[in-house]
Amino acid sequence: MPKADLAFTALSNKGDIEERTYAGALSFLRRRYSKDLTDVDVAVVGVPFDLATTNRPGARFGPAAIRAASAIMAWDRPYGWDYDPRERLAIVDYGDVSFDFGKPERIPGTIEEQIAPIVAAGAAPLTLGGDHWVSLPALRAVHRRHGPLSLVHFDAHTDTWEDERGRLYNHGTMFRHAANEGLIVPERSIQIGIRTHNPDTMGFHILDAPSVHAGGTQPVIDAVRELTAGHKVYVTFDIDCLDPAFAPGTGTPVSGGLSSAQAIAILSGLAGIDIVGADVVEVAPAYDSAQMTALAAAHIGFLILGLYAEAQGRKPPA
Repeated sequence: MPKADLAFTALSNKGDIEERTYAGALSFLRRRYSKDLTDVDVAVVGVPFDLATTNRPGARFGPAAIRAASAIMAWDRPYGWDYDPRERLAIVDYGDVSFDFGKPERIPGTIEEQIAPIVAAGAAPLTLGGDHWVSLPALRAVHRRHGPLSLVHFDAHTDTWEDERGRLYNHGTMFRHAANEGLIVPERSIQIGIRTHNPDTMGFHILDAPSVHAGGTQPVIDAVRELTAGHKVYVTFDIDCLDPAFAPGTGTPVSGGLSSAQAIAILSGLAGIDIVGADVVEVAPAYDSAQMTALAAAHIGFLILGLYAEAQGRKPPA
């Protein structure tokens, strides 16, 4: 009998999937839905939140769109990789964070408290947004276990803006707050693909989009490796890092961005960094075309699983 609905019926958290790409229960890469974190290496968790957007809303539908798009790639390993990360890692889809949107003041703590058990159990989170603000509570949860982190940040925007009173919380300010809270170390962090002005870099290293286009992807890979060497790493990928030609379905698109091929080359070249947390955010499917933004986000998430597998392989036996 053909296998079906493996998001619920799979007997293992490892291995590839033999299921129709166009049918069945949807989870990220057909991983089994589970809240049981026993012996789990990575838990994929959705955060359907977009109340912190400054332009077009709709990223609350991002986790569902990314999961749906991932079904088409669940049958094969990422191209260019000589192994499938799912063979090395026990991965579950942890479902979505639940919060009361009518009580926004409670949402940050709620998100943090629902991601924290993943990290406490020894698993690494792969968070699917949601707008980019969700990185802040996710970083707080990861910081609890791992301490100050190097941030590898793919984006069109630096997301370190601040209002004159210093109390603005939206998807353009969270990394200023993360730095001020000591969650991340700016001088050990890098922002890739930037193409909007912000005079205050806060000490972050910046490789803007024009420099990536001019110099290619290898200098980016080298810079990330040098800056993060010996440090725990959190990777955050705002899908608007990609040019709107490759990712139109996002809230704040900016022309002149990276191509999908450039992003894939950079992420593939980072195999071996000590990644302990990651997110893929800002997919707003209402503005997407032919599912291309969600597909790009799903592919990026798959590559991040590869980075987790490489990091896991470097750890000494327990």
